Amino acid sequence: MRTVLALAVLALVACDESVTAPTVGLNEEFVLAPGDVAKIADTGLSIRFVGVRGDSRCPADAVCILGGDAIVDIEVLSFGGGRKEYELHTGALRPVVHEGLTIALVKLEPYPFSSRTIQPGEYRATLRVTR
Repeated sequence: MRTVLALAVLALVACDESVTAPTVGLNEEFVLAPGDVAKIADTGLSIRFVGVRGDSRCPADAVCILGGDAIVDIEVLSFGGGRKEYELHTGALRPVVHEGLTIALVKLEPYPFSSRTIQPGEYRATLRVTR
């Protein structure tokens, strides 16, 4: 019985994003892998990098008429329990505004090459949050 209780407590702690999420300051760039969460200092918010979909960026070893776009999905989590999803695009790099804070995609890595497929877990999104 104690083993089951201990495992249940460990599972709850593992699911609590606030336990493992690093804290970053406003105006500070930070890098997230898919599934990673960062707390934004003094805001009551966390940002989770959900993943990338529709990566049509022109490969670095190709010549393209258009630069293409990749859609970076993020989720903003309020410490009170609210969640809101947003799309950030590499093609436009237009930020989103959430509760008076601007969330911007700075870059998405790795950059594609025609000879290699990027696996979902390889992506890294560099983000910045400002007031």
